[in-house]
Amino acid sequence: MLNTANSTILDDTARAPLAKRAGGQAISWSALLPWVLPVFVYLLWWKAAHAGWMSAQILPAPELVWESARDLLRDGLVSNLLISLERLAIGFVLGTLGGALIGAFMGASVVAEEIISPLFYAVAQVPPLALLPLLMVLLGIGEALKLVLIFKAVAIPVAIHTQAGVRAMPWRLREVAGVLRLSAWQRVRLLVLPAALPAFLTGVRQALAQGWLTLIAVELLASSEGIGYLMVYGRQMFQLDVVFVCIVTIGLTGFAIDQGVQRIDRLLVRWPLEAPGARVVAAQRGWQRNVSRYTRGAVLPVLILAVWALVAHLRLVDANLLPAPGDVLNSALDDLRSGALPVPLAHTLARAGEGLAVGAATGLALGIALGAVAWVRRAFGPTLTALRQVAIFAWIPLLTAWAGLGDLSKVIFVALAAFFPVVLATSRAVEGLPPALVEVALTLRLNAWQRLRWLIVPAILPGVFAGLRLALVYAWLGAIGAEYLMPSGVGLGTYMIDAQQLFRTDRLLAAAVTIGALGALFGWLGSRLEASATRWRTRH
Repeated sequence: MLNTANSTILDDTARAPLAKRAGGQAISWSALLPWVLPVFVYLLWWKAAHAGWMSAQILPAPELVWESARDLLRDGLVSNLLISLERLAIGFVLGTLGGALIGAFMGASVVAEEIISPLFYAVAQVPPLALLPLLMVLLGIGEALKLVLIFKAVAIPVAIHTQAGVRAMPWRLREVAGVLRLSAWQRVRLLVLPAALPAFLTGVRQALAQGWLTLIAVELLASSEGIGYLMVYGRQMFQLDVVFVCIVTIGLTGFAIDQGVQRIDRLLVRWPLEAPGARVVAAQRGWQRNVSRYTRGAVLPVLILAVWALVAHLRLVDANLLPAPGDVLNSALDDLRSGALPVPLAHTLARAGEGLAVGAATGLALGIALGAVAWVRRAFGPTLTALRQVAIFAWIPLLTAWAGLGDLSKVIFVALAAFFPVVLATSRAVEGLPPALVEVALTLRLNAWQRLRWLIVPAILPGVFAGLRLALVYAWLGAIGAEYLMPSGVGLGTYMIDAQQLFRTDRLLAAAVTIGALGALFGWLGSRLEASATRWRTRH
């Protein structure tokens, strides 16, 4: 009874269908609900196409899309998809190996963590798409470009989760290993690997999603084959039926990849996981330890900077490809003084803010409805889950065809990027409301508005802010990607395109650092906002 009330805390009529369950009516309606939205969209699509509400080049009829799918299956779709999957597989294997080694090294050694982690997390803040213009100048548009970007997208989440998994080994097992005098290999095989495996597989799941997303974005811009290239071809030829088929293919492929990793996770991890509260919290570091930590953290960046300056000074690499650090700094300062960098930055921030506001507000409202009202969750949940499997950059050809290349299409794209993390986090937070709150609402006979204001919103704030933190970062990255993949007007994406065309590597480096620094700043602001808004939950 508590679970039923909890899942429908805003729905006062939720108990009525349960009374009819014996007659089978509620079960039949519940089974049909997930199909209501897809069928409605299909019928609306069919009506709009056949009534001529939109041009056939803008909105092809469903029958045409189906015929194109059958034709493409015989010629082009499978071969291009296999090419994309081959690229993903190679980059994924290399990125997983590299990320696992880095993560294990940082997790097993405090000294290694202090040396590597500052530079590692700084690089992690720079999205792969921000490196695309720079790497296109250095590597061209061949396979090396795609593999490097996939490697970067995959290695980061794998390394972060592997490090956390290695550190998560229960302290009691460490004591047992010491008592039994296990060798280093026995500790790794019997203790470290089982402890790190769940977190590692979580990182692998995220890495596959990020690698697939990055590959689609690269193929949209710099490829002559692959599923992303096929979408661009369809858009350029005004064959949106081809674009529709590619979007469905990308979504189904992403879904299959995600389900495959989940199945592997369930097969490999069969032991109970340690409760988070059972872990020992490390003691606060003294100031001497902090100084030592910061000193070690500076070693690797300083070494790389010194090698970079030496290579540039000795002219071992063409200055157009690798300018000296001083040249990059002077170029950035000149662009700051002249307004060449602040003006596009302001436009990009404005688009990110507008898209974030629209996407977060929509995601918050729909997330509450999904988590609190059972029939809304059954009707809209499966469709949203399916749409979430489509790589966000796959929507760009449709957006450019329907909304043009102006600010509207970019804001819509940013809103889509911010929408999904908010709606997912909010719905899960509402579904996880404590049963005691439901009992209080029933006892006090609160109406729907009172339940929402006094019980639901305060209880779900931590989950909502977790989604907003991701949405803030995704909105920023989405704004950069939209400007780069839909070039028009003023923005950081256009700034980078101009620099790439002029072979201004110094500008590309300055833009990449700016994007990464602002991404880190937005992540920090999100965490501070979450801490400030949920101070009342802190126990003293």
